[in-house]
Amino acid sequence: MNLLELKDISKIYGNVKALQDINLEVSQGEWLSIMGPSGSGKSTMMNIIGCMDKPSNGSVILDGADISKESARGLTDIRRDKIGLIFQQFHLISYLTALENVMVAQYYHSMPDEKEALEALDRVGLGERAKHLPSQLSGGEQQRVCIARALINYPMLILADEPTGNLDEANESIVLDIFKQMHADGRTIIVVTHDPEVALQAQRTVVLEHGKVARIINNEQDTGR
Repeated sequence: MNLLELKDISKIYGNVKALQDINLEVSQGEWLSIMGPSGSGKSTMMNIIGCMDKPSNGSVILDGADISKESARGLTDIRRDKIGLIFQQFHLISYLTALENVMVAQYYHSMPDEKEALEALDRVGLGERAKHLPSQLSGGEQQRVCIARALINYPMLILADEPTGNLDEANESIVLDIFKQMHADGRTIIVVTHDPEVALQAQRTVVLEHGKVARIINNEQDTGR
C-alpha cells in the first residue's frame, strides 16, 4: 500500500525548473533516501512532500488524498497532523528545556502531556537530560530532541533533512540506530542526505539530477540485505 505518491510533479520558479515531471511511490513502512548534488531539487522535493510548498503542476497523494491543491492553512494542518519533520539545524527554542521543546509540538497538535513527552525523550536516550537547555546539550543530543519532537504526535510520515549533517561519526551512528528502530517499528521514513553511507541505510535511494529522477537504487538488492 502506498502512503505517498508524486504524480508528474513540477516546480517552476520564474525561468528555473527546480523539479520536472517527478513520479514516485513510497510504500507504507518504507525507508527511502533522496540524494543529488546541490541544485538537483532535493530541498524543493522535501518542501513539497513536507507540505511547506506546493507544486506548480502535478499531484501529491498522501494517505489517499490529493493535497497539492490545499490552501496554506490546509497544508499547515496536514503537516501538523501527519508529518514529523527533522531538520539539520535542529530549530530548538533556546530558552526551553529539551522536555519543553518536545511539548511545544504537542501543544500545536492537541494537548501537552509531560509524561508522554518524557517517554519520547526516554526512547531516544535523553530521559536524564530532559531539563537541560539546548545550549547544555551536544549536537547529537539536540538532534535526538528533534527526533523525539518529530515522533511525539505519532505521524504517519517522518521526513528528515540531512539529519546527520552536523554530527560527528559517533553521534551519526546513534542517530542512525534510532532511525533503524523507527523503521523496525513500521514508520515510513524519507531522508534527504548528501552522505552515501546514510543513504545506504534506506531500502531505496532516489537520485535527483537537474530536477529529474536520474535513477532509483534498490539498496537491499545491491547490498544483499
